[in-house]
Order: sequence, then structure tokens, then C-alpha cells
Amino acid sequence: MTRLDVGTDETDLSSDTCDGPRELLLEPREVPLGGVRAMAVHRSLPQRDLPTVGAWCFFDRFGPQDAVMRVDPHPHIGLQTVTWPLVGEIRHRDSVGSDVTIRRGALNIMTSGRGISHSEYSLGDEPGPLDALQLWIVLPEGRRHGDPDFERHEDLPTIALTGATATVVVGEFAGVTSPATVHTPIVGAELVLQPGARVRLPLRPEWEHAITLVEGSAAVHAGRHGEPTELGPLDLFYLGVNRDGVEVATDSGALLFLLGGEPFAEDLVMWWNFVGRGHDEIARARDEWEAGSERFGRVVAHGLERIPAPPLPHVRLTPRRRRL
Repeated sequence: MTRLDVGTDETDLSSDTCDGPRELLLEPREVPLGGVRAMAVHRSLPQRDLPTVGAWCFFDRFGPQDAVMRVDPHPHIGLQTVTWPLVGEIRHRDSVGSDVTIRRGALNIMTSGRGISHSEYSLGDEPGPLDALQLWIVLPEGRRHGDPDFERHEDLPTIALTGATATVVVGEFAGVTSPATVHTPIVGAELVLQPGARVRLPLRPEWEHAITLVEGSAAVHAGRHGEPTELGPLDLFYLGVNRDGVEVATDSGALLFLLGGEPFAEDLVMWWNFVGRGHDEIARARDEWEAGSERFGRVVAHGLERIPAPPLPHVRLTPRRRRL
């Protein structure tokens, strides 16, 4: 998905590693998007003080709502997009020849490498129910200049926990690994908690983690003094590192998403749909998209329609450190 909201608060991003456990509750913000999308979007990551969790650099939820989605071809570099539908169907087309319908239960992961373009349309001409999570993973130096790729996985592994079920969307959780190709040590898992459950989630202590509430109600028991932290919708509860587990509880049931991974140590700059390492790299990618460069290919079954790149800000893009 393309970003249509390029603001100065998210222009420059990088990540220093965390040095211990954290109990930080970060609220999402509503992103005013109009034009081709005109959809309600709430963003949990990046945060001003927390640009990444592991290699995760972006976490949006669009929906729930009735809408017509028409996102024309647009480019990406340096990242993987992870689309995890909740309700509705979306047609994904890209420049490596993919033409698939995205629906609940199917993971769609697109690797941009040095450059890719894609489009996303809802099915039909009338507004319909749409709700999905879309996340971005930063590609490390050894993969970000490689070929673009797209994968779809409809048979993801699940784990039965006491009072909950976990679906391993990407990466590894509790000794179970998703079939999706990733390029850094990472976890992205959907957690469905039964009403009245209190569940211990096993964590890798060398990784950093965060939990987001998608639906229902839940509290995280992570503090040394035993006081739970209640989560609001799409709140991002950052746990830091050096934890081998955390407990979450719910009265009425909950749908959560767990993010985590090895802290991402490379400097990065994120602007519009591009993740790079410096201003000149981003500016060059923008110019090539505007010039119709073959770097980004042509999206299958599309003509000349495309989303133009916004203007660069009047300052050089520089990495921004986390402040935790």
C-alpha cells in the first residue's frame, strides 16, 4: 500500500538498540488520507520515540469500514510489505506478475528489493466491508538491493496456548516458524484470546517485542509491581528486551498482534514508500519513479495510471534515533 501522508514527523528514522525491559504504552494516531483511498487509517508504528521494533518499521490498520479501495500503481524500495486481512477482499497486482485476491487467513508478503510497484483495489464498484493490517519490514543491507518477489501463504502454522491460539504470520514464535521468507530474525503473530483467559506468551529475551490490541479488551501484566496495563484499540505496548515471557489477560476475549525481533542496528531513512540509508538514495528512487524507470517495472493489467511521488522536503533527510 502507498502512503499518501508524508509528514515531517516521520521523514527520518533509524534505530538504536534497546538495553533492557520497557513498559511503554504508545497510542496510535489517525492518519488523514483522502484521494484514491479515502479510508480510515490508524498508525501504531513508527512512533516519534520508537521508529522500529526489531525490523518492523510500519504498522497500519485500515478499517473497519465500508469503502471502495482504489490504490493505483506505486513504488517501494528497501522493505517487505506484510498484508494481513481481517475482513473483505482486495485485488493485489504487482510488477513481478502477481494478480491475487487478498482475503482473511492468507498472508501476502511482497519483497521490494531494489524496486517494485503494485496496486490494490477492492472487488466490485460499490463500497464493501474492508479491514486489514499492513506492516512493513526493513530489509537488511544484504537483501535490499536484490530482486523483487511476492509470496502468498494460506496454510500458516498455529500454536495452542492455554486460553489462546497463536498464528505465526511471519518469523518464529514459541519454536514454530512461518513458511514466509524473511531476512532478519523476527516474529509477527496473531493471538486470539478466549474470554476470561490469562495467557503467558513465551518471548526470546535477546529480541525486543511489542503487543498491539486489534479487537476486544486486554491487559498486559509486565510490570515488576504486578499492576496490569490496559490496552486501548491499536495501542502499542513496547516491552523492550531481556524478557523470556509476558502475560496478557482478557475478560471478554481479544485479538492481539505480537511484533518482535532482533533489534535493527542499521541506520535507515524512511520517506513515502521508500526505506533507504540516506537522502541521496531516496531522492534518486523518487526521480526514477517520476521518470518511469524500468527499475520499478510495470504492474500487470494496468495502463498508464500511477500515483505520483510527493515533493521532497526542503531539508536533507537524515536518520533519527530512538529516544527511549
